[in-house]
Amino acid sequence: MIISPGRRYIFAHMPKTGGTSLASALEERAQKDDILIGDTPKALRRKGRLASLTAAGRLWKHSTLADIEGVVTPDQMQDWFVVTLVRNPWDRMVSYYSWARGRSFDHPVIGLAKSLEFEQFAKEPAVLRSLKANPVAAYTSDRRGVDHANLVARLEHLETDLEPLWDHLEFELEIPHLNQSERERDYRSYFDADTRDAVAEVCQGDIQRYGYCF
Repeated sequence: MIISPGRRYIFAHMPKTGGTSLASALEERAQKDDILIGDTPKALRRKGRLASLTAAGRLWKHSTLADIEGVVTPDQMQDWFVVTLVRNPWDRMVSYYSWARGRSFDHPVIGLAKSLEFEQFAKEPAVLRSLKANPVAAYTSDRRGVDHANLVARLEHLETDLEPLWDHLEFELEIPHLNQSERERDYRSYFDADTRDAVAEVCQGDIQRYGYCF
């Protein structure tokens, strides 16, 4: 997550949507008072500043707007430019699985990914509940449920979708391709009919809202 009082924008980082790449690009032009929350080099160097902040929720890489109330007011959320990224949910599921299989710390999803084949993982109730409970709006809404998103850019169309952000910033950035997971590029090859439909059911809101299909 990035909170930029000087440039009046907030980047909410939804997991497994290419957000580390955008955050890294934005941090190259970060101002001195920008609040950088994450695991990029510049964010880690500024991590000590977070101790002085009082937030309603957890301050971490994937904080939501509801989490950062107290650091940012609802009026600022309304007035500033709020941006996040979204990704085809089926592709995101494959990325999530591949990421989890490559990690070793203690987390329930990592344990599931290491013990299950993809067809089982993608139908696992705990995984599906997590996806259903965390659509895009969960990251861009305040504690009263007001969605402040000015821009939800699709990972598959960043070149065009990010133009409103560049207009707001009054400069453009090149987006690197970071945190690539080891997986087949065509996400469709991972799915059978059951897993395809399971993702479609729990992500139907974002699928319809952002025009995705399998």
